[in-house]
Amino acid sequence: MSIWWSLHLRREAASVPLARRLLLGTMETAGVDPDTSYDLSLALGEACANAVEHGGEESAEFRVTAYLDGEKCRIEVADSGPGFPVGPLHAVPREPVPGDAESGRGLRLIEELADHVHFGNRAGRGGAVVSFDKILKWRPGAPLALTS
Repeated sequence: MSIWWSLHLRREAASVPLARRLLLGTMETAGVDPDTSYDLSLALGEACANAVEHGGEESAEFRVTAYLDGEKCRIEVADSGPGFPVGPLHAVPREPVPGDAESGRGLRLIEELADHVHFGNRAGRGGAVVSFDKILKWRPGAPLALTS
């Protein structure tokens, strides 16, 4: 069985916890292991925070799409901002973030929490796309866990 949902959210800070709560509720209902759910919700929060901060002055919204399909969850966050700069390793700066910096760690955190991450730009209309997936671990007796 699979579950998917898509949200169009306002580009404001209050949208970030809303997206996280919806993902956590979906995963709890499906029977996903709480540690896996937490990792994905934290990564989602970081991706949403980036969309809110960098989503473009002319855009008032961003989109979150989540798919739980079989053994994997894939999440995509897309905005209408300027997108990522083009070039090798363009999305995640590799230089150290100063210890007193208040930002600059979100994309690296997503890379650590997910199994596969892609940072790219929307074709045609512009904007950034952050997509990531993780192999799911299930609670015993989970309603949506695959059975052998």
